[in-house]
Amino acid sequence: MPSTALAGIRVLDLSRILAAPLATQMLADLGAEVIKVERPGAGDDSRTYGPPFARGTQTAAFYLSCNRNKQSVTVNHATTEGQELIRALAARSDVLVENFRAGTLAKYGLDQESLRELNPRLVYLSVTGFGQTGPYAARPGYDGIFQAMSGMMSVSGHPEEPMKVGVSMVDILTGLYASTAVLAALRHRDATGEGQFIDLSLLDCGLASLSHFAMNYLVSGEVPRRRGNGGYGGVPSQAFECEDKPIFLVAGNDKQFAAFCAAADRTDLLQDPRFATTPARITHREEILPELAAILRTRTRDEWLAVLDEHDVPAGPFNELPEVFADPQIQHRGMLVEVEDPVSGRLPLLANPIRFTATPVEGYAPPPALGEHTAEVLGRLVGLTEHQLTELRARGVV
Repeated sequence: MPSTALAGIRVLDLSRILAAPLATQMLADLGAEVIKVERPGAGDDSRTYGPPFARGTQTAAFYLSCNRNKQSVTVNHATTEGQELIRALAARSDVLVENFRAGTLAKYGLDQESLRELNPRLVYLSVTGFGQTGPYAARPGYDGIFQAMSGMMSVSGHPEEPMKVGVSMVDILTGLYASTAVLAALRHRDATGEGQFIDLSLLDCGLASLSHFAMNYLVSGEVPRRRGNGGYGGVPSQAFECEDKPIFLVAGNDKQFAAFCAAADRTDLLQDPRFATTPARITHREEILPELAAILRTRTRDEWLAVLDEHDVPAGPFNELPEVFADPQIQHRGMLVEVEDPVSGRLPLLANPIRFTATPVEGYAPPPALGEHTAEVLGRLVGLTEHQLTELRARGVV
């Protein structure tokens, strides 16, 4: 079973694609009951974001990445009866999560003011591209747009070319901000008896994620340069080519740099005032990096990794995904799990990385088929009979 940390919390999930579904998946992993409401017939757009699809299905791996441990209910929110069903579910929920464009759900009486009047204890989270206010509030948007607009692309890539981060990083970070925000709002609700509205913007989250890059600019006024696989911490902190394959090496302080010099049999570098301290190495970055690159090209990757490990210098190989999942540390940590899916059989999933001592995440339910739990959930929570459900299905409501 999933963790019991959030047992007793019910989440009504009206979201789709990635950022908000990741947040509700996190809550589900932690033990909340998550009811995912999808459009009859179509469902979450991400179900079609393939190939690849799960074996024997037309359900995309994209959808599978962010919808485990949930129940799927189909309800057409554009119909009057569908709106009433969602209100009934919201009245019996602790949290509602949606990522419709700002103002959309107000057309159907499903906005936060309407539902929190119905259920004052409801925590209502809205995830949008630009937030509920401001000149861009009504605009649509996707992850790549927010990587570009937030400045993330401006600090990623090589000097001559800004680069999008490969994964949908703004979506992922927004999902983490969202789950944290919900937990804080539940804590407040438990202390005061009152729910609240959470307005979360992907653009805001993308900018917030710039962290020390943004702070460096705010303090200095200097626009950060793109450094490819180089970092902005201590020097060295970047990729280096070895005799055969590359490694990523970080010597984030003077002790680690001295250890690297010992491992490389180049303690003479410590006698050079340009390289003797972290601020000096940062100042003289362009002078020391070619020296280090030449040193690292003299041995193979595995030779360097072995000697650097002996000297306690942080370094690691560049792994393709097959190497990632074959890594003994990844395997030891149990980051790959398998669940039994009724259609596709054994389904591999990425594990939740949180390790609890009292409420561990010990099991996973496969991402649900579209509408798999409609009859059970609407019968249990709303009291609909099978006859009523049949009639609603005939009218395209569920």
